[in-house]
Amino acid sequence: MTLVLLVGGARSGKSTLALERAARAGSPVVFVATGEAGDEEMAARIELHRQERPPEWTTVEEPVELGRALASAPGHATVVVDCLSLWVANVLEHAPVEDLAVADARTAAARAGLTVAVTNEVGLGIVPDNELARRYRDVLGRVNAIWAEAADEAYFVVAGRALRLE
Repeated sequence: MTLVLLVGGARSGKSTLALERAARAGSPVVFVATGEAGDEEMAARIELHRQERPPEWTTVEEPVELGRALASAPGHATVVVDCLSLWVANVLEHAPVEDLAVADARTAAARAGLTVAVTNEVGLGIVPDNELARRYRDVLGRVNAIWAEAADEAYFVVAGRALRLE
């Protein structure tokens, strides 16, 4: 069992690395998509991501119940979670996010198969100018730390390159 966390900025290459790692695993792949098409731009991004995945992979669209999606994946399958940052945005106002993150990271780490989780690092830029954005940044930072602690491997991704975090 291995949990791998890929954390980095937007468009840093995290998802590409996650897809490559999953393809190399040699087992069936379940892709857990947490994004929702709230507008045309997001719908186009989701469609582009769908086209990047092999057609034999199973896609589970689950914007909120991440733990349930992880638990329902076949034990031997590789699971890709893309991404924790959208999941946090989806549940931020409706649930105890950090408690869910602890439980879901434990579920991911306990799986027999490989799990690769993707998340954004949003704390490296300017301080957001509103309370909700600051809260999101802070909660996502704690969620990322929770998943990194549970992970067997964690990488910071910049320009398509992964730097191992110790």
